[in-house]
Amino acid sequence: MQVSGAWRLSVRVFLPFAAGYYLSYLFRTINALISNRLISDTGVGTADLGLITSVYFLVFAAAQIPVGILLDRFGPRRVQSVLLLLAAVGAGLFAVSTDFLSLLIARAMIGLGVAAALTAGLKSIILWFPRERAALLNGYMIMLGSLGAVTATAPVEHLLAWMGWRQLFEILAGATGATAILIYLVVPERGVVPSTASTTLASVFSDRRFWRMAPLSATCVGSAWSLQGLWASPWLTDVEGLDRASLVNQLFIMSIVLSCGAWLFGMTVHHIKRRGIGAETILAAVAVLFIAAELALILRAPLPSILPWSVVAIVGTATVVSFAVIADYFPPELAGRANGALNVLHFGWAFLAQYATGLILEQWSTNDGHRSVEAYLVAFGLNVALQIAALVWFALPWQRSVTSWMSSIPFFMPADVSDAVASVGLYENSVILIPADDDAEW
Repeated sequence: MQVSGAWRLSVRVFLPFAAGYYLSYLFRTINALISNRLISDTGVGTADLGLITSVYFLVFAAAQIPVGILLDRFGPRRVQSVLLLLAAVGAGLFAVSTDFLSLLIARAMIGLGVAAALTAGLKSIILWFPRERAALLNGYMIMLGSLGAVTATAPVEHLLAWMGWRQLFEILAGATGATAILIYLVVPERGVVPSTASTTLASVFSDRRFWRMAPLSATCVGSAWSLQGLWASPWLTDVEGLDRASLVNQLFIMSIVLSCGAWLFGMTVHHIKRRGIGAETILAAVAVLFIAAELALILRAPLPSILPWSVVAIVGTATVVSFAVIADYFPPELAGRANGALNVLHFGWAFLAQYATGLILEQWSTNDGHRSVEAYLVAFGLNVALQIAALVWFALPWQRSVTSWMSSIPFFMPADVSDAVASVGLYENSVILIPADDDAEW
């Protein structure tokens, strides 16, 4: 009976929300494949293309706090179904748009419409499934959703061989509307714990742990989305010199790696948390690996480019790790707001990185339709510098803890202090020195 109930929940709850997230990922990354067609058919420039693509992230980020409040108050079923209908309308408008402004508005509507795609799925997992399996199911959710990035490569390229990008978006509009109806009709209702918005938001944004990890998560995950969602394609064409077939093949491999990365992160977090290890450790390791991969690209390391680009793809699914950290920080009734608050930074940074990269690239003139290597090095290098700063900020409390611990060891103390210390205590990451002499003054 328990197995049957778990399968029923998977079919009626998990899979419908995974379908919504799949469409969200498809919309997020598809512009990388159709960018040349958009430029040739509509006449938009590089900076305009960057803005059209990145406005998805801007609107998505702006919607996260309101969406989190709505999810906590009304539940994921109603919120997700209504918003996906808006995304369907936006996709339909994108299909018939002919100029920059209409494309921008349509893309913004899509971004708003899928703004709850991930957080609604995560909220449904918290409401319907055991808490100890949340990280594992989050990984499966993101893995299935990231198949949208897989679809936005070779499969879409084959479709574009016998239909235009406008017809493709008409199909996406219909599929998105159908998914909205499916979620509303199939997903059962679940009671949610009401809470006061102002109090709960204050408890999220006033938490020092949140502000310690959020910048690192945002600069890494947001940059990875920016790169895979748009700028990987121009880099591979302009810097690596790949032809169309090779480009699509490499984007396809990256999207497969992306999907597998979500599963890998989910399994890893699930197992290490059972051993009492915090997910923050994985987040720091992911950041170091990401920075190393970007430096390998910038410094033109003698490696097959698919290796560092695969790391970039994997980091795009590190939200599994970040949301596992958030789940440890805040109670279930705050899940929608806490995840939404973190997603504001994820998608806000993705917007800034994607648009700023386009602005920087446009400062260099094209040569036979290609940007210079120096343009990409400057744009990517700025991102890496900010990620390193966020990593240092994340590591500071740990560094202070190690320094305090070392200073408590008599070997590292001044002689007049070490002679007076009888023992050392630790309380809430602080070192307490206990004097050997009861009459000693400290």
